[in-house]
Amino acid sequence: MEKLLSSWSSAAIHLPENYVFPVHSRPGDATVPFCNTLPIIDLNTAFAGARQDAVQQVLEACQDFGVFQVINHGVDEDLVIDTMRVVKEFFDMPNEDKANVYSEDPNKKCRLYTSTYDYENEKVHLWRDNLRHHCHPIDEFIHLWPQKPARYRDVVKKYSLQVGDLSSRILDLICEGLGLGPTYFGDGLIGAQLFSANHYPPCPNPDLALGLPKHCDANLITFLLQDDIYGLQLYRNGEWLGIEPIPNAFVVILGHQAQVISNGKLTSPEHRAVTNSTDHRISIVYSINPKPDSIIEPAKVLINDSNPPLYQAFQFKEFLKTYEVKKDYNEGALEDFKIKA
Repeated sequence: MEKLLSSWSSAAIHLPENYVFPVHSRPGDATVPFCNTLPIIDLNTAFAGARQDAVQQVLEACQDFGVFQVINHGVDEDLVIDTMRVVKEFFDMPNEDKANVYSEDPNKKCRLYTSTYDYENEKVHLWRDNLRHHCHPIDEFIHLWPQKPARYRDVVKKYSLQVGDLSSRILDLICEGLGLGPTYFGDGLIGAQLFSANHYPPCPNPDLALGLPKHCDANLITFLLQDDIYGLQLYRNGEWLGIEPIPNAFVVILGHQAQVISNGKLTSPEHRAVTNSTDHRISIVYSINPKPDSIIEPAKVLINDSNPPLYQAFQFKEFLKTYEVKKDYNEGALEDFKIKA
């Protein structure tokens, strides 16, 4: 428990050396502008016209950016606010109330830890604490979730179910846009779903540290809920751009598996989380992942003589092993699975 940032960070005057990122990857003190062209999709408006309008908006956002914000998405606003509140209550609890969830075992289905799963072997630690647990099917895992705060399980269960429904709606639109069958994203491709909450305490030297380094998501698709503190950045056309927090909006981010399945038509964007010196920041991630044994490959309907497959078929667990062994969390993570010309 003493490793948790929340245990000691408030007393830190200077950033410990093992949290200082190399010069080439640290954020520095340069001003990062907001990405004013990032798509913001209003699902109510999109569905007010023909369904094809919603399909086109989502598809273009996935092709051009690989990330977009969605509003009027159908997840209850009071539930969104309450979920953020109960997560903050969890991280605000004294250590003795969090001790039964804390673990350094990456195989546990529910655990609180700091930095990454490989803390002991990291060259540089991340400035974050993370609570992560499986949540699909909920009845298989809810008994493992934190027992405190007392209402945590009830609130997060409702949130997980509603965001899971939203993910199905967005994936249906992507399916339609790509010309895949309506059942393409079946249980094998979406059957492992994770709830993950990041806590980024105030950092004494935010120009030297990172909450998360530049990376692409290894999963299929992510639904990220920001609080009102800015910290998420997108790497686009050789520069960093901020993603402005919008109340009650989800940031939707495509992962590597969406890029493979679409045979490169969709992009998995590089992004990172920066810190600040004054405010605690919380982000809640709902991650849609394939089951470990699922086969990932370019959708056959997208393959023809003029569009040959760019990637070979692989099991998702093979990809995760490569992702972690190579510790290349960007485009290079897919290199071993590309079909060489």
